[in-house]
Order: sequence, then C-alpha cells, then structure tokens
Amino acid sequence: MTLRDAVPDDLDAIMMIENRSFPTDAWSRETMASELASLHGRYLVDEHEGSVIGYGGVRALRGSADADIQTIALLSGYRGQGRGRALLRALLAAAAERGAGEVFLEVRADNPAAEGLYLAEGFTEVGRRPRYYQPDDVDAIVMRLDLRRHPVARDQSEEATA
Repeated sequence: MTLRDAVPDDLDAIMMIENRSFPTDAWSRETMASELASLHGRYLVDEHEGSVIGYGGVRALRGSADADIQTIALLSGYRGQGRGRALLRALLAAAAERGAGEVFLEVRADNPAAEGLYLAEGFTEVGRRPRYYQPDDVDAIVMRLDLRRHPVARDQSEEATA
C-alpha cells in the first residue's frame, strides 16, 4: 500500500473512483479539482502497482479547533483490506498536525461498512440529517471524534516533542 499526496494529475483517476463509488451523488470534476487545490485541506491517494485505487480528503484549516473528513473512496476490489482505515488514519494525522482537536464527518445511513470503520476508530454519532444524500433520500449520520484521545494525535504530539 502506498499513500501519497494527491496532485492535479490524479484528477482523472479520482473522478473515475468517485463516479463508481457514488453513482447518484458524485462530486463534480470542478468541485474535486477545487478541493485538490485548496490550501485548507489535504487529499491523499492510495496506489497499487502504480495505479490510483483510492483517495481521501480532510478539510483542516491550520489552527482551527476542528476538521472535517470530506471523503474516502476505494475501488470495490480493494475494500475490506485495511486501506480505508489507513487512509482515515493518515487524514486524522493531517488534521492533528494542523492543530484540530475534533474531527467531524457524515456517512450515509445505508453504508454500514463505513459506519463500522468510523465507530471502530472512535467516532460517535452526534446527529442525523434526514434525506441529506440526494437524489436517494438517504439520511446522513453525523459523527464526531475527539482527536486528542485518538492514538494518531498522540503519535503526532510525540513526534513534535522528539
């Protein structure tokens, strides 16, 4: 598994995964390009044998108390191998490095695998947004993680003092 920062040349591969993973509510190419270029976030790609097979992003303004996991997606053949967890942890580390103490995200209520990953990593449900995902009328489960209590944040603080 190779995680690296996403670059503009990754946009085609990211959009292919985005459209396959979220066929009814994929982000537009323009939105994704804007996210990749933003100074307020960090996007990573997961490569396998030189091909991008997944990506994830976090919006974390330097010095802000909180951050938001924007998206995590993998080609279906690579799910269930710990790659999503690795992406999530790398994004949490990026948020911690930028000073975030809390991380939020929304997950589709009809995606128990993703919800299970987030629960296993310490996220808790803090609310629901009815019919948030359109056009499917699927609720969003809003989740929160106290990053200061997560091992990734402790690793970051140990690196800072070393």
